[in-house]
Amino acid sequence: MNITKEQIDELNAVVKVAISKDDYQDKVDKILKDYRKQANIPGFRKGQVPMGLIKKQYGKAVLVDEVNKLLQDNLNKYLTEEKLDVLGNPLPKQQENFDWDNENLDFEFELGLAPNFDVNVKTKKAVTQYKIVADKKMIEEQVERIQKQYGKLVSKTEVGKQDELTGTFVNEAEEIEHKTTIELDKIKSKKALEAFVGKKAGESVTIKTKGLFKEDYLLSSALGIDREKAEKLNVEVTFTIDEINERQAAALDQELFDKLFGKDNVKSEKELKDKIKEDSEKQFEQQSDQKLLNDITEKLIEDTKFDLPAEFLQKWIQVSGENPLSEDEAKEEFEKSEKGLRYQLIEGKIIKENDLQVQFDELKEFAKGFIKSQMAQYGHLDPKEEELENVANRVMGNQDEVKRLSEQLMSQKLLDFYKEKANLKVKEVTYDNFVKEAYS
Repeated sequence: MNITKEQIDELNAVVKVAISKDDYQDKVDKILKDYRKQANIPGFRKGQVPMGLIKKQYGKAVLVDEVNKLLQDNLNKYLTEEKLDVLGNPLPKQQENFDWDNENLDFEFELGLAPNFDVNVKTKKAVTQYKIVADKKMIEEQVERIQKQYGKLVSKTEVGKQDELTGTFVNEAEEIEHKTTIELDKIKSKKALEAFVGKKAGESVTIKTKGLFKEDYLLSSALGIDREKAEKLNVEVTFTIDEINERQAAALDQELFDKLFGKDNVKSEKELKDKIKEDSEKQFEQQSDQKLLNDITEKLIEDTKFDLPAEFLQKWIQVSGENPLSEDEAKEEFEKSEKGLRYQLIEGKIIKENDLQVQFDELKEFAKGFIKSQMAQYGHLDPKEEELENVANRVMGNQDEVKRLSEQLMSQKLLDFYKEKANLKVKEVTYDNFVKEAYS
């Protein structure tokens, strides 16, 4: 067998494979002899069928199968040995009048080659790294929520503006009949709020659904309907009051602090607010990190210029799926995936040049950390090392989980690398301003 490469240009090449009879004949003969031993053909005893008949019936199929195996094995070996960085897979060139009866068979494969390029993570224009802070207003609101959540309900005879009402929403035409509890401080409509105030248990109020709550998502749960229907709904509903309760805020005392954070971990209102600030900003960091990773990705794609073997890739996309695509469909699919392919190449180069590969031992430790955090959510705060090891071993035996954790760990490695090497400017913002800037 002889394999040679013809370079067309920097991004395209043709590999020629010449296979002689000596490369495949012994293997073909052996398979046909095995077929002869097992063949059941009327008129012949088992194992006594003439070889000529076996060759006539099975010879071409066996030959094609064996030659294809030879091609696949040796072509892959050649690409590895020659260190050819190919995109997609080699595409066989169509050859007119190809004759499988020839003793010497010649094949040609088109290759799309990965481009050579340099990546500079220190981009000319700095990328914003958001540091999200919990401001005083946010902390105060969180304290109020905690006091409300852990407060107690006191029954009332008449509705006030801050009360909670349990009752049933009804609209026969829309087939709505849903018992629920609503908090009047979440009502947006002043007209609806005024209609409730002063009412007693057993009385009913008719209100409009449009603009009823401060947060739109509350309407679907209040009425017991899906969000899509709630978004379009603009009707009157009747609410019949069953119970009126006032939620009295919990005192900011040691009993509440211990309930929230464990005994004596927080001992004052100031420490409570400091803890809320710390925990909130830790959660915000995940969002700002994801935003940073996305922004750097976009910037690297924008700044790192290189060509791709577009024509080859469109051909490959056309034939590589379960169902063949037309030329136009393949072109459209290539245009959709081009950005992702560019970043794959950029990311691969960064990983290789900076030795950021994921190793088995560190992946296992990462898995243990993930498992430990999952256990903590269910109150298991101090698992033993042996327990973590056993669970981690089971996780590492699941290929899907290994892939998912590997991707998470690689994202973390890249993020740490970018934080150290990229051109960043830190901007301190409140969460509300982060949402406005990042997702406007």
